Amino acid sequence: MRTLITGCAIATVDAQGTEYDHGHVVVEGDRIAAVGPGPAPASLDVDQTVEATGCLVTPGLVNTHQHLYQWATRGLAQQENLFGWLTALYPTWARIDAGIVADASAAALGWLARTGCTTTTDHHYVFPARGGDLLAAEIEAARRIGLRFQPCRGSMDLGASRGGLPPDAVVEDRDVALAATEEAINRFHDSAPGAQVRISVAPCSPFSASRELMVESAELARRHGVRLHTHLAETAEEEAFCLETFGCTPTEYVDSLGWLADDVWLAHCVHLDDSAVRRLAETGTAVAHCPTSNARLGSGIARVADLLARGVPVGLGVDGAASNEEGSLAAELHAALMVARLRGGPDALTARQALALGTMGGARCLGWDDEIGSVEVGKLADLAVWRLDGVSHQGLKDPVAALVLGSRPPLRLLLVGGRAVVDHDVLLTASERDLAARAGEASRRLSDGGIR
Repeated sequence: MRTLITGCAIATVDAQGTEYDHGHVVVEGDRIAAVGPGPAPASLDVDQTVEATGCLVTPGLVNTHQHLYQWATRGLAQQENLFGWLTALYPTWARIDAGIVADASAAALGWLARTGCTTTTDHHYVFPARGGDLLAAEIEAARRIGLRFQPCRGSMDLGASRGGLPPDAVVEDRDVALAATEEAINRFHDSAPGAQVRISVAPCSPFSASRELMVESAELARRHGVRLHTHLAETAEEEAFCLETFGCTPTEYVDSLGWLADDVWLAHCVHLDDSAVRRLAETGTAVAHCPTSNARLGSGIARVADLLARGVPVGLGVDGAASNEEGSLAAELHAALMVARLRGGPDALTARQALALGTMGGARCLGWDDEIGSVEVGKLADLAVWRLDGVSHQGLKDPVAALVLGSRPPLRLLLVGGRAVVDHDVLLTASERDLAARAGEASRRLSDGGIR
């Protein structure tokens, strides 16, 4: 199948920042076969043509931090900081099961697709004893929606009785968690080119995972050649916890465990001193920036401009739907630019840097930058075609600024590996009405008691 997308502006997000005011993209199978200015050669034989005048083509957006199951618990604990929010919600999350996770994940994934995301991770770390096969449930949901997926098998073993934050009912035995993580890698991870599913290893945080779990998780991941992920330096309270418990900052603590390296990406990293920024750069450790969630919980503003200036790979994450009810990665482009400028002034982040965070930066976080994150020949045809010809974007002469500074544009087309997932702003792979109904029922069932 050969598809021509023509008449569009293109922001390739390649290393040179190549852009075309009027250009074309040719997709052959699951790969990009050509990209360039003007129309395609008249002699080109294609199976279908997408007329995209008035549109902007970008790489599909890459989501580097999410908690899909939380779609079932949105709108709660609205005035709490992170620790208070977790304390309020853990008892509810202790009742999730595979059915709830499947329906909540499908709704969250469907909305990610509708807002331009083609690849997402998920950090799932709550595994109730009678919950069923939760990881398989969300992987099947991603296959149904059609997104490229890199879920993290998370874990917690440091319950309240041992000085951690989560209640004992939601933590696992360390050996059980490690065995389940290894099983997930063996069962689901695909390291082949063009893979749809890859697994990462992700103990939850310094205040919910023991030192032993952190160290042994890293050893497990590196033995299998997969990536590592955890929350870090999200709040001032976390820093106080680490100083009191470990006698050092969160960054110093994970560094001592061998967790700063180029196979690691860390969520949030809001509270970093200069030495932490420098250490992340030295080790090639990546950061998932979640501006809307950090604002929703009042956690602070990450030092994104400083991280980028040092060469730290930075991507964007929507975080859990219970701390970012919007759940749209396109919205994070806008939020990232705005909060960076609140912190550092009008030149702290450009519209093009924000787009790079949501595309190539995210691909670097997930270790997938050889195949996704930019519009280049040979890469996977994961593409977003944004309509900028409506009333809300007229007069915005710069299409990248229109996408980042303007309201979220509708999608003319979203391709994942050359397959259409969204067309004319309609999700093709599932009924949105059905997704909404099932997610609503999952939320009601969880409120009524959850696990059956």
